[in-house]
Amino acid sequence: MQEITDFILPIVQKINFYLSDYILIALLIGCGLFFTFKTKFVQVRCFKEGMKEVFGGLFSKSKDDEKGLTSFQALATAIAAQVGTGNLIGACGAILVGGPGAIFWMWIIAFFSMATIYAEAILAQKTRKTLPDGTIVGGPVYYIQQAFPNKFGKFLAGMFAVAITLALGFMGSMVQSNSIGETCNTAFHIPTWVIGLLLVAVCAFIFIGGVKRIASVAEKIVPIMAVLFLAGGFVVLIARIKYIPETFGMIFKYAFVPNAIIGGGIGYALKTAISQGVKRGLFSNEAGMGSTPHAHALADVPTPHKQGVVAMVGVFIDTFVVLTMTALVVISTLYAGNGPLADGVQEGITKSNMVQIAFGQVMGTTMGNVFVALCLLFFAFSTILSWNYFGKINTEYLFGKKSNVFYSIIALVFIFLGAILSNDLVWELTDMFNQLMVIPNVLALFALYKLVVESAKTSKETKIKKK
Repeated sequence: MQEITDFILPIVQKINFYLSDYILIALLIGCGLFFTFKTKFVQVRCFKEGMKEVFGGLFSKSKDDEKGLTSFQALATAIAAQVGTGNLIGACGAILVGGPGAIFWMWIIAFFSMATIYAEAILAQKTRKTLPDGTIVGGPVYYIQQAFPNKFGKFLAGMFAVAITLALGFMGSMVQSNSIGETCNTAFHIPTWVIGLLLVAVCAFIFIGGVKRIASVAEKIVPIMAVLFLAGGFVVLIARIKYIPETFGMIFKYAFVPNAIIGGGIGYALKTAISQGVKRGLFSNEAGMGSTPHAHALADVPTPHKQGVVAMVGVFIDTFVVLTMTALVVISTLYAGNGPLADGVQEGITKSNMVQIAFGQVMGTTMGNVFVALCLLFFAFSTILSWNYFGKINTEYLFGKKSNVFYSIIALVFIFLGAILSNDLVWELTDMFNQLMVIPNVLALFALYKLVVESAKTSKETKIKKK
């Protein structure tokens, strides 16, 4: 088995190198810029509207006879998918490889990605389907086929469905459960196989309840996990308050001269910082990847635009709030003030233990481990639930509802294996399929851009008439 892994790993890493350093950067930045200008900076114009929709619907209740979800439930399901290990371990990996400046490029991609995810939510709403049993489904496979109503469209939709099932439904959930297993084992000394069994049992119960149960759990977990993590982060930042200016200074400085901290020539270092920001930014906020539209398609809203602005807030919360908190904690404790990584030495510090070490600098090793384990438990568990649902929709698209039981069994096996096994190949394969999802999704977004512009324009005209 190890020989097979050693053979496949460098091949997948090479594919990921070209995808993340060239194709992904061009597609994601290009798509974000395109929709930003086509919608006349919808992420700025309608940001206030999005915040009102989100927090105005925070306490809205769904009715039992509703076929879809409330707007907030859809957002909570989307954020549950977005806020996971990418916000902790993924962000740390980007900082370790690309330096603190990688966070700056995460911010840049997130700003433009807010316009991208607006487009995804609009198209998900406009192309969603109602099945004979009354179930509402939607997502990229449906707007891809509308964009390309021919064999090419079927190929792209099939490519997307296979990629998301493997990336999120199977290997992605394995990555999440691995993070839960490792951190809980470190913090509580619970055997990873016990954690794996508990995860499987709880996940199986929730999966059986379908999207309604997943959304119900998500809308309760997401606010709790966000408040818990941000509260702990503020404790660290208050303790390191004198290093906050230096922390922000390092983010901006090393965004343009990363070779000063990660070594190598300026060209190579800058490309590394940018590619890490884009790749990990994608894994974090998932804009352009085509995952969260599955949740936004189910929202019961008066117009697609309403869910589009809500979707933008999801990216804002994920990157500019949660991920930024991780970055500030890590950089202020491990880099600023002549921290352990100030000179670039990384011995004993990996992306997996970096955030625990950072919180431990202020809270103490034991408390830091426990706090991060609890946060990761919330983050990764909620992500597993949403990702499983996204994979299920696409498995149904490929094989019909008869595949549900088979799909769920395989997914639960991967969740258990992820808790007890650590494999770099799984991380790399997850990255590869995440990135492959972008290609058919973004092509469809470009092809259907007029539908997105129409929604943004209609909303703008409505506002002018009200005035």
